[in-house]
Amino acid sequence: MAADPIVIEHLPERGRFQARVEGHLCVADYRLDGDRMQMLHTEVHPALQGQGIAALLVQAALDHARAHGLKVVPLCSYVRAHMRRHPATQDLLA
Repeated sequence: MAADPIVIEHLPERGRFQARVEGHLCVADYRLDGDRMQMLHTEVHPALQGQGIAALLVQAALDHARAHGLKVVPLCSYVRAHMRRHPATQDLLA
């Protein structure tokens, strides 16, 4: 049986991209500062780690930043590592 697709929601009023997976809330939080998107925190429940959920959340945030002409300040260590591993995101760095 195939797993349900992960649906990423954007809650701009909360500065968050999130997904509910197997009943657990997974998040990538950010704060806007002018034309900069400060990526603050990424969290995935330990039981779900290693499944690429954090990468999906962060990529959704980076796609949003690109679509809206925002530069990214990766304050979250996971976001920094993700951007290092994906050279196509380097142009988004503030």
